[in-house]
Amino acid sequence: MTKAVPFERAVDSIASLAEPVRRELYRYVCQRDVAVGREEVAEATGIAHHKVKFHLDRLAADGLLEVGYQRLGDRAGPGAGRPAKVYRPVEEEVSLSLPPREYVLAGELLAAAVEEAATSGRPILETLTEVATARGVELARAVAQTAQGDGDADPLTLACEVLARHGFEPRADGDRVLLSNCPFHTLAQRHTQLVCGMNHALLEGFTSELAPGCLAARLDPAPGRCCVTLRQA
Repeated sequence: MTKAVPFERAVDSIASLAEPVRRELYRYVCQRDVAVGREEVAEATGIAHHKVKFHLDRLAADGLLEVGYQRLGDRAGPGAGRPAKVYRPVEEEVSLSLPPREYVLAGELLAAAVEEAATSGRPILETLTEVATARGVELARAVAQTAQGDGDADPLTLACEVLARHGFEPRADGDRVLLSNCPFHTLAQRHTQLVCGMNHALLEGFTSELAPGCLAARLDPAPGRCCVTLRQA
């Protein structure tokens, strides 16, 4: 799955911009093509230097700006002084949706499937199933590496923890685990067979790699939740 910004960090980042001065400074930094120093920002915005320093550092702490150091101005050599602290926007996208959605992941899978189908000449639906399954396997392998040494980890519990981080909102329901949220909701409403098939392949690849013979992802659609449920074999 896509590398997601954790929910708490996304909330902190977006909430940081609720402060008007901080929002103005962030906009200024984003408009510049190069990293900027505190003095430039203070002069351009008319905001006091000590406030600029505080708010830029807060934006960096909240994950919206990245910090570097470079000499500013035309002077060079031993007498140029120490490099100054400079700021630029982070490259990582910060987004938050409630309920959680994974539309970037859907776009990546569909784009990869189209490229593969165009190259190989194979049917697009067949290719999409393979691409989604392979991505699920990749996710499971990453989880397995993280969980190495934890021999007591229950596969179903581990799967639920991972899927919760990706917005599926799993909950127990008898012998099943329901996925209360569909991360591809709008797409699934408009292109149900395509997107639900992709989602099933993704989760099938994930469960079969994470716990072969122990977990199964079944296509089990119902209103108000994800089309897939998990069961322990």
